[in-house]
Amino acid sequence: MTYEWKSRVRYSETGADGRLSLTGLVNYFQDCSTFQSEEIGLGWKYLNEKQRAWVLSSWQIEITSLPVMGEKIIVKTWAHSFKGFYGGRNFLLLDEKEKVMAYANTNWVFMDLETGHPAKIDQEEIKGYQLEKPYEMTYAPRKLPFPEEGIRQEKFQVRKHHLDTNRHVNNGQYIAMAQEYLPEQFCLRAMRAEYKKAALLHDWMIPVVKQDQDGITVALCSEQEKPYAIVKFYDATSKNRSFDDRAMDSKKISV
Repeated sequence: MTYEWKSRVRYSETGADGRLSLTGLVNYFQDCSTFQSEEIGLGWKYLNEKQRAWVLSSWQIEITSLPVMGEKIIVKTWAHSFKGFYGGRNFLLLDEKEKVMAYANTNWVFMDLETGHPAKIDQEEIKGYQLEKPYEMTYAPRKLPFPEEGIRQEKFQVRKHHLDTNRHVNNGQYIAMAQEYLPEQFCLRAMRAEYKKAALLHDWMIPVVKQDQDGITVALCSEQEKPYAIVKFYDATSKNRSFDDRAMDSKKISV
Protein backbone atom coordinates (compact mmCIF):
# COMPACT_ATOMS: atom_id res chain seq x y z
CA MET A 1 0.00 0.00 0.00
CA THR A 2 1.45 3.35 -1.06
CA TYR A 3 1.08 6.31 1.27
CA GLU A 4 1.11 9.86 -0.15
CA TRP A 5 1.72 13.18 1.59
CA LYS A 6 1.48 16.58 -0.09
CA SER A 7 3.44 19.52 1.28
CA ARG A 8 5.24 22.73 0.38
CA VAL A 9 8.93 23.40 0.95
CA ARG A 10 9.43 25.73 3.89
CA TYR A 11 12.22 28.31 4.16
CA SER A 12 13.49 26.52 7.28
CA GLU A 13 14.04 23.36 5.19
CA THR A 14 16.26 24.97 2.55
CA GLY A 15 20.01 25.40 2.26
CA ALA A 16 22.08 28.40 1.20
CA ASP A 17 21.03 27.86 -2.43
CA GLY A 18 17.33 28.17 -1.60
CA ARG A 19 16.63 24.51 -2.38
CA LEU A 20 15.48 21.74 -0.08
CA SER A 21 18.50 20.59 1.91
CA LEU A 22 19.59 16.97 2.20
CA THR A 23 18.54 17.04 5.85
CA GLY A 24 15.14 18.38 4.79
CA LEU A 25 14.78 15.60 2.22
CA VAL A 26 15.65 12.90 4.77
CA ASN A 27 13.15 14.39 7.21
CA TYR A 28 10.39 14.40 4.59
CA PHE A 29 11.02 10.72 3.88
CA GLN A 30 11.16 9.84 7.59
CA ASP A 31 7.99 11.78 8.37
CA CYS A 32 6.12 10.21 5.45
CA SER A 33 6.81 6.68 6.70
CA THR A 34 5.84 7.72 10.24
CA PHE A 35 2.55 9.19 8.99
CA GLN A 36 1.74 5.96 7.16
CA SER A 37 2.40 3.88 10.28
CA GLU A 38 0.23 6.17 12.39
CA GLU A 39 -2.61 6.13 9.86
CA ILE A 40 -2.81 2.33 9.73
CA GLY A 41 -2.62 1.98 13.50
CA LEU A 42 0.94 0.62 13.65
CA GLY A 43 2.66 3.78 14.81
CA TRP A 44 4.72 4.88 17.77
CA LYS A 45 2.09 4.26 20.49
CA TYR A 46 1.28 0.78 19.17
CA LEU A 47 4.96 -0.20 18.99
CA ASN A 48 5.75 1.29 22.39
CA GLU A 49 3.01 -0.79 24.03
CA LYS A 50 4.47 -3.93 22.43
CA GLN A 51 8.03 -2.88 23.32
CA ARG A 52 8.97 -3.04 19.66
CA ALA A 53 10.59 -0.54 17.30
CA TRP A 54 11.60 -0.27 13.67
CA VAL A 55 15.30 0.68 13.63
CA LEU A 56 16.81 1.99 10.42
CA SER A 57 19.72 -0.07 9.11
CA SER A 58 20.60 1.79 5.90
CA TRP A 59 19.68 4.57 3.47
CA GLN A 60 20.23 4.85 -0.26
CA ILE A 61 19.03 8.15 -1.71
CA GLU A 62 19.38 9.15 -5.38
CA ILE A 63 18.75 12.77 -6.39
CA THR A 64 17.76 14.16 -9.80
CA SER A 65 16.83 17.66 -8.60
CA LEU A 66 15.67 19.38 -5.44
CA PRO A 67 12.67 21.73 -5.04
CA VAL A 68 13.05 25.41 -4.18
CA MET A 69 11.55 27.24 -1.25
CA GLY A 70 7.76 27.47 -1.58
CA GLU A 71 7.50 24.72 -4.21
CA LYS A 72 4.66 22.23 -3.84
CA ILE A 73 5.81 18.63 -3.50
CA ILE A 74 4.46 15.11 -3.11
CA VAL A 75 6.16 12.51 -0.92
CA LYS A 76 5.32 8.81 -1.34
CA THR A 77 6.39 5.67 0.48
CA TRP A 78 5.58 1.97 0.61
CA ALA A 79 6.96 -1.20 2.15
CA HIS A 80 8.29 -3.64 -0.46
CA SER A 81 9.67 -6.57 1.54
CA PHE A 82 9.59 -8.38 4.88
CA LYS A 83 11.95 -11.23 5.67
CA GLY A 84 12.69 -12.53 9.16
CA PHE A 85 13.33 -9.35 11.16
CA TYR A 86 14.24 -7.18 8.11
CA GLY A 87 11.93 -4.79 6.28
CA GLY A 88 12.48 -2.81 3.07
CA ARG A 89 10.84 0.48 2.14
CA ASN A 90 10.98 2.82 -0.89
CA PHE A 91 10.43 6.58 -1.04
CA LEU A 92 9.73 9.10 -3.80
CA LEU A 93 9.90 12.88 -3.87
CA LEU A 94 7.88 14.35 -6.74
CA ASP A 95 7.11 17.85 -7.97
CA GLU A 96 3.55 19.13 -8.36
CA LYS A 97 3.30 17.47 -11.81
CA GLU A 98 4.52 14.18 -10.31
CA LYS A 99 7.95 14.27 -11.93
CA VAL A 100 10.44 12.31 -9.80
CA MET A 101 12.99 14.53 -8.07
CA ALA A 102 14.50 11.98 -5.67
CA TYR A 103 13.99 8.34 -4.80
CA ALA A 104 15.28 6.09 -2.05
CA ASN A 105 15.51 2.65 -0.57
CA THR A 106 15.79 1.84 3.11
CA ASN A 107 16.43 -1.30 5.14
CA TRP A 108 14.96 -1.65 8.63
CA VAL A 109 15.31 -4.06 11.56
CA PHE A 110 12.35 -4.93 13.79
CA MET A 111 13.66 -4.75 17.36
CA ASP A 112 12.51 -6.10 20.72
CA LEU A 113 13.17 -3.18 23.09
CA GLU A 114 13.13 -5.42 26.17
CA THR A 115 15.91 -7.74 24.97
CA GLY A 116 17.70 -5.31 22.66
CA HIS A 117 17.69 -7.99 19.95
CA PRO A 118 15.95 -8.26 16.57
CA ALA A 119 12.45 -9.75 16.65
CA LYS A 120 10.59 -11.68 13.98
CA ILE A 121 8.09 -9.50 12.14
CA ASP A 122 4.57 -10.60 13.08
CA GLN A 123 1.60 -11.06 10.75
CA GLU A 124 -0.13 -7.92 12.04
CA GLU A 125 2.74 -5.80 10.71
CA ILE A 126 2.86 -7.63 7.38
CA LYS A 127 -0.90 -7.40 6.84
CA GLY A 128 -1.07 -3.73 7.83
CA TYR A 129 1.52 -2.51 5.33
CA GLN A 130 0.32 -4.53 2.28
CA LEU A 131 3.55 -4.91 0.32
CA GLU A 132 4.05 -3.24 -3.07
CA LYS A 133 6.64 -3.96 -5.77
CA PRO A 134 10.14 -2.49 -5.22
CA TYR A 135 10.83 0.74 -7.09
CA GLU A 136 12.72 0.28 -10.36
CA MET A 137 16.21 1.49 -9.46
CA THR A 138 19.74 0.14 -9.09
CA TYR A 139 19.97 -1.14 -5.52
CA ALA A 140 23.26 -0.60 -3.69
CA PRO A 141 24.53 -3.01 -1.02
CA ARG A 142 23.23 -2.37 2.50
CA LYS A 143 26.74 -2.29 3.99
CA LEU A 144 29.38 0.40 3.52
CA PRO A 145 33.12 -0.24 3.97
CA PHE A 146 34.96 1.61 6.71
CA PRO A 147 37.10 4.45 5.24
CA GLU A 148 40.51 2.90 5.86
CA GLU A 149 43.33 5.47 5.80
CA GLY A 150 40.76 8.21 6.37
CA ILE A 151 41.74 11.35 8.24
CA ARG A 152 40.62 11.56 11.86
CA GLN A 153 38.87 14.82 12.76
CA GLU A 154 38.30 16.60 16.07
CA LYS A 155 35.82 14.76 18.28
CA PHE A 156 32.50 16.25 19.43
CA GLN A 157 29.79 15.25 21.88
CA VAL A 158 26.18 14.15 21.33
CA ARG A 159 23.70 16.81 22.49
CA LYS A 160 20.04 16.67 23.47
CA HIS A 161 18.81 18.02 20.13
CA HIS A 162 20.38 15.02 18.34
CA LEU A 163 18.06 12.52 20.09
CA ASP A 164 14.74 11.00 19.04
CA THR A 165 11.90 9.38 21.03
CA ASN A 166 14.03 6.27 21.62
CA ARG A 167 16.65 8.50 23.31
CA HIS A 168 19.14 7.56 20.59
CA VAL A 169 20.73 9.84 17.99
CA ASN A 170 18.17 10.18 15.18
CA ASN A 171 19.29 8.65 11.89
CA GLY A 172 18.96 11.98 10.08
CA GLN A 173 21.26 13.62 12.62
CA TYR A 174 24.12 11.29 11.67
CA ILE A 175 23.76 12.45 8.07
CA ALA A 176 23.75 16.11 9.11
CA MET A 177 26.86 15.52 11.25
CA ALA A 178 28.69 13.81 8.38
CA GLN A 179 27.69 16.51 5.91
CA GLU A 180 29.73 19.04 7.86
CA TYR A 181 32.89 17.51 6.33
CA LEU A 182 31.92 18.12 2.69
CA PRO A 183 33.70 20.85 0.71
CA GLU A 184 31.78 24.10 0.17
CA GLN A 185 30.69 23.40 -3.43
CA PHE A 186 30.34 19.61 -3.30
CA CYS A 187 27.82 18.53 -5.97
CA LEU A 188 25.65 15.80 -4.47
CA ARG A 189 24.00 13.16 -6.64
CA ALA A 190 23.45 10.36 -4.12
CA MET A 191 23.92 9.42 -0.48
CA ARG A 192 24.20 6.12 1.36
CA ALA A 193 24.27 5.53 5.09
CA GLU A 194 24.73 2.43 7.20
CA TYR A 195 23.88 2.43 10.91
CA LYS A 196 25.85 0.09 13.15
CA LYS A 197 25.31 1.15 16.77
CA ALA A 198 23.07 3.70 18.49
CA ALA A 199 24.82 6.70 20.02
CA LEU A 200 23.43 8.15 23.25
CA LEU A 201 23.45 11.51 25.00
CA HIS A 202 26.98 12.74 25.85
CA ASP A 203 28.69 10.02 23.79
CA TRP A 204 31.74 11.27 21.92
CA MET A 205 31.81 11.16 18.12
CA ILE A 206 35.14 10.84 16.32
CA PRO A 207 34.75 11.51 12.57
CA VAL A 208 37.04 9.72 10.10
CA VAL A 209 36.89 11.25 6.62
CA LYS A 210 38.14 9.88 3.30
CA GLN A 211 37.79 11.18 -0.24
CA ASP A 212 37.96 8.83 -3.23
CA GLN A 213 37.18 8.92 -6.94
CA ASP A 214 33.41 9.04 -6.56
CA GLY A 215 32.83 10.98 -3.36
CA ILE A 216 33.50 11.35 0.35
CA THR A 217 32.95 8.83 3.13
CA VAL A 218 32.52 9.86 6.77
CA ALA A 219 32.60 7.30 9.59
CA LEU A 220 31.26 8.60 12.91
CA CYS A 221 33.06 6.52 15.54
CA SER A 222 33.06 5.96 19.27
CA GLU A 223 36.09 6.52 21.50
CA GLN A 224 36.73 2.79 21.08
CA GLU A 225 37.05 3.49 17.33
CA LYS A 226 33.90 1.50 16.50
CA PRO A 227 31.57 3.23 14.00
CA TYR A 228 28.10 4.34 15.02
CA ALA A 229 27.35 5.14 11.39
CA ILE A 230 29.10 5.35 8.02
CA VAL A 231 27.83 7.87 5.48
CA LYS A 232 28.96 8.21 1.86
CA PHE A 233 28.20 11.21 -0.33
CA TYR A 234 28.50 10.67 -4.11
CA ASP A 235 29.83 13.51 -6.25
CA ALA A 236 27.79 14.47 -9.34
CA THR A 237 31.02 15.37 -11.18
CA SER A 238 32.46 11.86 -10.75
CA LYS A 239 32.94 9.65 -13.82
CA ASN A 240 32.49 6.52 -11.72
CA ARG A 241 28.88 5.41 -12.28
CA SER A 242 28.47 3.07 -9.33
CA PHE A 243 24.70 3.07 -9.07
CA ASP A 244 21.87 4.78 -10.90
CA ASP A 245 22.80 6.81 -14.00
CA ARG A 246 19.51 8.71 -13.90
CA ALA A 247 20.74 10.64 -10.89
CA MET A 248 24.23 10.98 -12.31
CA ASP A 249 23.12 12.57 -15.59
CA SER A 250 20.76 15.08 -14.04
CA LYS A 251 21.14 18.55 -12.60
CA LYS A 252 23.94 18.90 -10.05
CA ILE A 253 22.94 19.69 -6.50
CA SER A 254 25.17 21.85 -4.34
CA VAL A 255 25.16 21.22 -0.60
